[in-house]
Amino acid sequence: MPGSDYSDDPEEPAVEEDKYGVKYVFDSSVIPEIHISVPLVQWNRLLDMYDANPLTKQYVQCDVTYKKGEEVTEINKCGLRLKGHSSRRRPDLSDGHHVPGKLSHVHFALHFQKYIDDKAHSLHGCKSIKLKWFNQDPSYAREIFCYDLFRRMGVWTAINCVYCRLWVKIEGDPEETYYGVYMLEEAINKSYLKERAEQFGRTDGNLWKCRYGAKLNLTVTSYGVDAGGDEEYVYEYKMDEKYYEDARLQLRQFMLDLQKGDQAFHDWIIESCDVALLMKTYAINIAVGMWDDYWNNANNYYLYFDSRDKDSFRFFFIPYDYDISMGVTADCAFQTDAVRQNPHEWGDDSNPLIRRILKFDDFRSIFNETLLGLVAETGEMSEAAGAGRIRQWQERIREYVVNDTGEDMAIEDRPALWSSHPEYRLTEDSDNNFFRVKAESIRQYCTK
Repeated sequence: MPGSDYSDDPEEPAVEEDKYGVKYVFDSSVIPEIHISVPLVQWNRLLDMYDANPLTKQYVQCDVTYKKGEEVTEINKCGLRLKGHSSRRRPDLSDGHHVPGKLSHVHFALHFQKYIDDKAHSLHGCKSIKLKWFNQDPSYAREIFCYDLFRRMGVWTAINCVYCRLWVKIEGDPEETYYGVYMLEEAINKSYLKERAEQFGRTDGNLWKCRYGAKLNLTVTSYGVDAGGDEEYVYEYKMDEKYYEDARLQLRQFMLDLQKGDQAFHDWIIESCDVALLMKTYAINIAVGMWDDYWNNANNYYLYFDSRDKDSFRFFFIPYDYDISMGVTADCAFQTDAVRQNPHEWGDDSNPLIRRILKFDDFRSIFNETLLGLVAETGEMSEAAGAGRIRQWQERIREYVVNDTGEDMAIEDRPALWSSHPEYRLTEDSDNNFFRVKAESIRQYCTK
């Protein structure tokens, strides 16, 4: 593990250092409780900022209490903001400023060191987390399943996530509001890179968040720095602003490199990334039916370059945002049904990265073997294994789902209501079981 520090004393067991709080915060053996307390003036400021710009990224001040079993951590003067894009909504159902009893489910981000940068303002070293509502997923399981699957398959670039329970208290309310079960998610930032320093090799390179339109083909020119303002860019730079211009030139050179001739591309991609890891990552992406992704919809991923050198680097593809997957599907881009879509014709050919790699037999074989292995009888996505894990998780959280907002009060085995294929199920023993249908589709297209 990155940042590990083993004892030299043979009598002492090897203990891994948890410098960035990952092992503590994302310990799935415990469902932690998170209590957020917000001054009324700060909450009303958040509402005003949302009304001025629903995509606001501005923080307000709050206090946080984190309970893990019997252990309680209190952190004051933290940063709280709204998260999400198409899933954004007003966090208070009042017409203007806060009215008690009107809170609603939304996604949050917590930055423990937003206002005070010291060790006390962290969660065992973890500086920031995301709190995600299961708004697209009445099963309360899809995104948890996807990130768990990445980790089971050795895709170390995938973030960590666990279930948690969330309460929010607005100053002056008679009591705190219980929000129910949320997903506690690792943020992709400098700490994320440092936690994986051993695998990345270097953590002082260039990190980009890539949003809708990020085709990697030079057609989009929306580049910018995440400087804490409300601006959003298709390619958003997440490192120090002083390196931005060189990073932008590097990203554009990367896009030019993707246009190399076939043999030159083959040789370059081997030198420039871990192709086996990338093929495994994308095979899992397709196996879980993630259509709002790079290849089909030019959306929802990060890129990390391990060097600031424009011409000499290794790049890493970081999977991101899997709440609309596993049978939640739409008529979008080049797809109408992400469960049955041909894995080799997943998306737009003008999005070159994956399409070009799959032209080569040596890379395509890794991709096909990963897909077939996932849905094999003993595979991690066999119906028995996949549905079995989900049932266990659902039983663990079921008693905590009912909440004070009155929303999402039950676990249901169905996709989001807007899904173009409402028939798919995750745990039901039927011909519409997602795992069963996906396995049939993968075998149809990937078996020689």
